[in-house]
Amino acid sequence: MIPSTEIDNGLPLDMVIFGGMGDLAMRKLMPALYMAYLHGNLPATTRILSTGRQDFDRDAYLAHVGEHSRSFISAANFNEKTWDGFLKLLEYVRLDVQAAPSFGALAQASRAGAQRVFYLSTAPTLFTTICDKLAAAGLVDAHSRVVLEKPLGHDLPSAIEINEAVGKHFAESQIYRIDHYLGKETVQNLMVLRFGNSILEPLWRAPNISSVQITVAEEIGVGSRAGFYDSTGAMRDMLQNHLLQLLCIVAMEPPTSLNADAVRDEKLKVLRSLRRFTLADIARDTIRGQYTHGVSGNQEVPGYLEEKNVPADSKTETFVALRAHVDTWRWSKVPFYLRTGKRMQRRSSKIVVEFANPPFPLFPDAPGGVANRLVIELQPEEAIKLQIMAKQPGTGMQMQQVTLNLDLQSAFQQRRAEAYERLLIDVVRGRLTHFMRRDELEAAWAWADPIIEGWGTLGEKPHAYAAGSWGPAESFALLARDGFAWVE
Repeated sequence: MIPSTEIDNGLPLDMVIFGGMGDLAMRKLMPALYMAYLHGNLPATTRILSTGRQDFDRDAYLAHVGEHSRSFISAANFNEKTWDGFLKLLEYVRLDVQAAPSFGALAQASRAGAQRVFYLSTAPTLFTTICDKLAAAGLVDAHSRVVLEKPLGHDLPSAIEINEAVGKHFAESQIYRIDHYLGKETVQNLMVLRFGNSILEPLWRAPNISSVQITVAEEIGVGSRAGFYDSTGAMRDMLQNHLLQLLCIVAMEPPTSLNADAVRDEKLKVLRSLRRFTLADIARDTIRGQYTHGVSGNQEVPGYLEEKNVPADSKTETFVALRAHVDTWRWSKVPFYLRTGKRMQRRSSKIVVEFANPPFPLFPDAPGGVANRLVIELQPEEAIKLQIMAKQPGTGMQMQQVTLNLDLQSAFQQRRAEAYERLLIDVVRGRLTHFMRRDELEAAWAWADPIIEGWGTLGEKPHAYAAGSWGPAESFALLARDGFAWVE
């Protein structure tokens, strides 16, 4: 049965993008909306209203979109006639969120009786102001929805403040806290992999699993985001949200249904089961790093302290690795190793589930290492690989590791939507499953905050690692002392 929130209510759709002239809107949102339009996933009554401070008329705005968004649509998907049809959906509303005494211009541009989706692609400090002025202008009603782009707060108190401010005008069922990792096909496929296969689910627990690794490595540096990034760091920017959400999907119990709250209830239990770090744990089980001058993409690149707008004495981490534990029966004594960093050797996001080796070495000539390993690759390519042991051809019983590769690109001929496209369609259709609930967000901050505060108490500088490497040597030692190694 289709949940009532997914039933077409027949209302025209006005999607309003605050920060509509920004980098995210041009690189991700507009191409995603174009793809949704191309494949018939937007209601015929859709209009897309972008707000910005620039003194543009509509023609100038459309020219700006063509210049800054069109190149992010692949040639295979671009169609001139479709693009012209998509541009007809676009409107521009000149609006300075902070300076405007009211949102009268937006109210005038919006259609009476429309279902309004407000996408807040702005700094979180503006969320309160935007929501207050939307409500004052009479633009918020029972059909409205609001999408909140990360970062959702700087710590637990600021996250609570944002939630309270937005919650004054929007019910929890109207709030979509977006994390684009939850829109990735392979991440969503993990639910099916776990709970739709009788082979894996009985093994998905201790002692059958010996460890879990989650890596989100970026090849790029901080670039133009240095001013923002230096007050944020890798823990707040990536680990507290993206990596913890991946951990939740790996570690959660089977939900009672695919209802949004049933799924998010189980994710919340994982976050509440994460073992809290003492100061001694922080010193032993967390590694902070900061990239130095090196070679990335065959080019010399500056170190973090040499980047523009970065203080010369900055202690901000561009790399974090840590060992976490989920204190439940299913995951007793199973370490979860989380790692994220900038200027690493290559762009790579993956989940690695290492299964325990057989209890008795029947084949003494078997190579060392892990016998069975499930690798779920999220980017740059999406794939699921299962590593098993097999006999080498010949008269002996020599063994070799081989990989069963589920190549999702060739296994399914259907088009694979990008994460933002999939999540925007979910917003339009009222599907909340792949968006964070308020209590999830606050539970994640409640776990992360003591770690960040502990780093301040310890006062240690981040470990140096060369740009183009896999991070500081100390992160390898973190796993080595437990008998494991990072899977590159």
